[in-house]
Amino acid sequence: MSGKTAGPSTGDRIQWSSRTGLALFDWLKHPRKINEKIAVLAIYILLFDLAFVFLFPFLYMLVTSFKSSTDLYDFTVNWVPRTLRVANFTLAFKQLHYFEFFKNSAFVTAVATIGHLLSCSFVGYGFARYQFPFKKTLFMIVIIAFIVPIQTIIVPTYMVFANLKWLNTYLPVLVPTFFGLGLKGALFIFIFRQFYLGIPKELENAAKIDGCGFLRTYWLIVFPIARSVFLVAVVLSIVWHWNDFYEPGIYASHPSLSMLPAKLSSMAEIVKTPITTAAQIKKRLEHPEEIVNNAVLMAATLLVILPVLISFAFLQRKFMQGIERTGISGE
Repeated sequence: MSGKTAGPSTGDRIQWSSRTGLALFDWLKHPRKINEKIAVLAIYILLFDLAFVFLFPFLYMLVTSFKSSTDLYDFTVNWVPRTLRVANFTLAFKQLHYFEFFKNSAFVTAVATIGHLLSCSFVGYGFARYQFPFKKTLFMIVIIAFIVPIQTIIVPTYMVFANLKWLNTYLPVLVPTFFGLGLKGALFIFIFRQFYLGIPKELENAAKIDGCGFLRTYWLIVFPIARSVFLVAVVLSIVWHWNDFYEPGIYASHPSLSMLPAKLSSMAEIVKTPITTAAQIKKRLEHPEEIVNNAVLMAATLLVILPVLISFAFLQRKFMQGIERTGISGE
């Protein structure tokens, strides 16, 4: 016997070639199936990339928040800290003055959200149901108000609130929300209008025949149907107002009126500031447990966004259903 392994016979090669040809013929015969599979694969790849883009910063923040000073500056430690330093959260809690400024953030967010729900829902209903002069023009102004950055009109609005003596209060942030203005107010009007356009008018006409006035019709007929869009507005308003520190930082600049995002920004500046004085070096040597580094900053960031994450976790299912029904998902 020779040491060589026998290769495939001529019959096997012909059979394999025949199967390959039949498979290729089947692919050419049904190109739609191939296109569908390629499209599904491309969608999964895109979704995976998007998930990575959104999850990577959060995972980095979570891992870094538990790192010790040694792990933080050790380039061999990436995703698994050698020791979990829970004291980072204690120091971050202390540096943020968490309870004090949590109350400020919660108050502004709650009142502004209520203001947007009350005003924007009625304005959106008016655009969807009533005919009045310059309706299209006014709605176009609403859309433009959403597109125009707030920084472009901050000077005149600041002068108006200064003349009203509202500076160093929350009034410039809260009062506009009760008139359909404020942060993203135009978007909420658009969302409510789009939803109300999909409600059959016959339901409201039947209520009017039964003797219901506007408020009773709105409360008994429209509001129960529109709960999903109200929930969408609640979630979006909470997220935007909780994270906003541009307007509060301009109008309510007094330290006692600061909100958690502003305190977090101050902590970030502390981390960026280089150590230049002997007093700073001495403090770091004597109290290393009070050093505010990137790990403490990430812990503080997690504490700041934690209320929003908890709120979204409880409201996620209803929120997604509301997104589908409001018409802003592209469907």
